[in-house]
Amino acid sequence: MREQTASGRMDGGATARPTIRIIGTEDIRLALRRGLEDFKAKPSHVIFLCVIYPVVALILGRVVFGQQLLPLLFPLAAGFALVGPVAAVGLYELSRRREAGQTVSWRHALDVLKPPRVWSILTVGLVLAVIFVAWQTAAVALYRATLGAFPESIGQFAELLFTTGAGWTLIVAGNLVGFCFAVAALAIGAISFPLLVDRPTEPMTAIGASLRAFAANTRTLLLWGLIVAVALVIGSLPLFVGLAVVLPLLGHATWHLYRRIIER
Repeated sequence: MREQTASGRMDGGATARPTIRIIGTEDIRLALRRGLEDFKAKPSHVIFLCVIYPVVALILGRVVFGQQLLPLLFPLAAGFALVGPVAAVGLYELSRRREAGQTVSWRHALDVLKPPRVWSILTVGLVLAVIFVAWQTAAVALYRATLGAFPESIGQFAELLFTTGAGWTLIVAGNLVGFCFAVAALAIGAISFPLLVDRPTEPMTAIGASLRAFAANTRTLLLWGLIVAVALVIGSLPLFVGLAVVLPLLGHATWHLYRRIIER
């Protein structure tokens, strides 16, 4: 693991900008292993924190089916990965405390909701929310541009999607556009939220550090993003229930990946 000579001072000169390390696949393996250790240490806490995530996913999925907006189900589910770092901020705090040898209780996860850092977290979260909304808007526009009106049944949707040229155009274009949104969200959220939990940091400074980390570790963080995406797909089967385990595991691992990237 090498250090990148990217330091400096934040506005006002009170706090040094985080120094970014260069990491590799071994750091990902280590982060996942330590994330699993955190999960095993306090499984009831993390499942309690993340049960809202699959419940919300089920509710939104039901709304989509109820409104016959089947084409939005995939981008909606995929879009959860864009805002996942916001849902995991409490997990970062639990991992931080455990790493520091401090007492760990589920109540400590709520410490991130206290001022002043909650406002910074909400600010960066709003940026990801804008990306999420933009992705959903783009998904609707792509569908209307290729297949037109929304289908009335799953069968009709599958037939249009897989047996027509327009359907395959939608598949290819949708995945390409979704990939661009995912990369943008990954670059912004890779380490910004753990950094905000870890130390007093301005929102734009946290985003800047995350962008620098992504630029310095593009291949490694793209691999991390792929691991997260695959894990979320697996956790979504069946009926998003597995996310109650997958999300906390990824949340804890994200903290430890952050600790590998940022010089203390």
